[in-house]
Amino acid sequence: MTKKTFNEYQPDIVTPPGETLQDMLDSLGMTKAELADRIGKTPKHIGEIIKHTAQITPATAMELEKVLGTPASFWNNRERRYRESLARNEEKNKLKKESPLLNKFPVRDMINAGWLPEFKDITEQTGALLQYFGVASFRQWEKLWRSPETAYRKSKTFSSNPEACSVWLRKGEIEAQQIDCQPYNKEKFKAILLEIKSLTCTAPEKIQMKTVELCAQAGVAVVFVPPVKGVSVYGATRWLTPKKALLLLSLRGKYEDLLWFTFFHEAGHILLHGKKEVFIENTGMRDQQENEANSFASSFLIQPAAWKKLIAGNFRTKEFVKRFAEKIGISPAIVVGRLQYEKRIPYSHMNDLRRQFELP
Repeated sequence: MTKKTFNEYQPDIVTPPGETLQDMLDSLGMTKAELADRIGKTPKHIGEIIKHTAQITPATAMELEKVLGTPASFWNNRERRYRESLARNEEKNKLKKESPLLNKFPVRDMINAGWLPEFKDITEQTGALLQYFGVASFRQWEKLWRSPETAYRKSKTFSSNPEACSVWLRKGEIEAQQIDCQPYNKEKFKAILLEIKSLTCTAPEKIQMKTVELCAQAGVAVVFVPPVKGVSVYGATRWLTPKKALLLLSLRGKYEDLLWFTFFHEAGHILLHGKKEVFIENTGMRDQQENEANSFASSFLIQPAAWKKLIAGNFRTKEFVKRFAEKIGISPAIVVGRLQYEKRIPYSHMNDLRRQFELP
């Protein structure tokens, strides 16, 4: 990927329109008092315009057009550009004060991944990062991502590295905004999950687009975002609107059984838990809602009755596992992953049945 470095030129100083007005009066030999009489303003007001303490309003611009013959659009544009330059310089000074906070975020990794444009000027780079998050300042970032009422704080992963974690989560939000979804329909989502379950047998490179398309029909935006350095997350779930859910996957670990268990775990959160909840999954998470999502994923992929039959059989052989997986219509990797997780076989066994995923 070719990275672009931006260095957009923005003039630091745009001369105020009052200076132009003074130049015109000088060239015409007209005094401020005479201009004031001609447009119906006080000499004091004309002086304030010239000293740029008062603005040229659209009405004043029309009056100047009549008296000086210069189009009102000229004065309106000069005034707009001048006020914009003042605001831009004020913003630049604010960004300069905030730029040291840039070092808390994985900016270089974001640039290398193409998530963030690169600027030579640190204040412009700071502005680009704030724009990535859709906030006006780091104070607003703190309020949005780290306030006590923010559900993200429930996650130990987020609390330990909020800046990097927020980058990953925000990328998921940005990508989800591009997915056109039907309004969320719980029953339709359940039906689609059955269809997706059969996709676990499909070649890894073919499942991503199909999964996204199917879930969008039920109001769930599935997004695959590579993990960010320093963020040990597998997936996350949140509601973007009451009618659109985000199901975010990192492909951390890359093995298909981890991916599919995380996917169905997150689906469990969507089906079972509230729309104001936010879930970020990493290793070692245990609470009632996480246990419920784990139980949903396990039972959905392998029904309890089928699991009992498996562990009653010769599950330590590959052929038995493969036949069992084929019979219930899932990838054998999912069976191997669960056997390993429950310590029924060592983590070193049957890994050749576990394929790996790569994001395109």
